[in-house]
Amino acid sequence: MTLAASNQLSTRRAEFLGGAKATIPMIVGAMPFGIIFGALAITNGLSPVAAQALSLLVFAGSSQFVGVGLVASGASLPVIWLTTFVVNVRHALYSTSLAPYVKHLPQRWVLPLAFWLTDETFLIVIKHYEDPSQSPYKHYYYFGSAISMYLNWQLCTLIGIVFGSAVPDPARWGLDFAMSATFIGM
Repeated sequence: MTLAASNQLSTRRAEFLGGAKATIPMIVGAMPFGIIFGALAITNGLSPVAAQALSLLVFAGSSQFVGVGLVASGASLPVIWLTTFVVNVRHALYSTSLAPYVKHLPQRWVLPLAFWLTDETFLIVIKHYEDPSQSPYKHYYYFGSAISMYLNWQLCTLIGIVFGSAVPDPARWGLDFAMSATFIGM
């Protein structure tokens, strides 16, 4: 390996780890919500596989909470889709803000980064992109933040699924109010 290749690898690794490290406080804050989501999904009638699949394939906490509530209330699919779309329309603003920084990236980068975009990751990475340093590997910082949030959400959803399956009626503890209170606070 040449010195230049070694330096690029080192810089990419440093950016990735920097993004993951900067996201730790956000991960800690998101942990209860992943657990609550998993528990509520089970108590609202989703199977453990469906609840985990929702986290794996949707990965949008607020939409997942809203969607599970709508499923439990018997809402139609179009109502669920429209409501979750409206809840996540803020991501269009996030994407518009990040577009100038990622437009040079190939699709193999842009698509997963777009999928993994969350409120928390946006807050972390936009500050990094606005920093005047000239690193050509800032997308690794984004990737480090995004994958950390994604893995955290999956693990916490799984913990919530186990909890929701083991504890009768965890909703009686008022867990369904936690997400609403957070969005009111935001």
